[in-house]
Amino acid sequence: MTGTRQDAQPATDREIVVSRLVDARQELVFEAFTEVEHLSRWWGPEGFTTTTYAFEFHEGGAWDFVMHGPDGTDYPQWIKWTEIVTPKRITLLHGAYRDDPDTFESILDFTPHGATTRIVMRSIFPTRQLRDRVVLEYHAIERGEQTLGKLASYVAEVARKGAR
Repeated sequence: MTGTRQDAQPATDREIVVSRLVDARQELVFEAFTEVEHLSRWWGPEGFTTTTYAFEFHEGGAWDFVMHGPDGTDYPQWIKWTEIVTPKRITLLHGAYRDDPDTFESILDFTPHGATTRIVMRSIFPTRQLRDRVVLEYHAIERGEQTLGKLASYVAEVARKGAR
């Protein structure tokens, strides 16, 4: 089993919350977010790939990349890491570019459950209208679930191979 989908329920009218139980230990699941070599293998919804232009994983560092959709559409992305508590939590700002007025905050919590890890990804948008727009236009809940599904598959494969 590579993971179990959990219902995404917004905690407030500005949030999207997606979680998943991942069949790998906490340190490995956390590590999958910390190195671009890992991220490039699983980040994004089904059918998406990424091209990284810059990656600095530390508080204040940024990840500048493009997500390539299965239909050929490119989506510029920018993430700034604002809090890193190894191996428990990552907080980040996520937008299309630095100073994007639609930038939102995401908090990723990694909680061990025996040999598995519960990851909770909470995205908090500046307004309810922006949250509603990304849910309707970009299918943010379904694509968030797909992204965590790809993470679960990736880390389960890494764990099976015994690699870190």
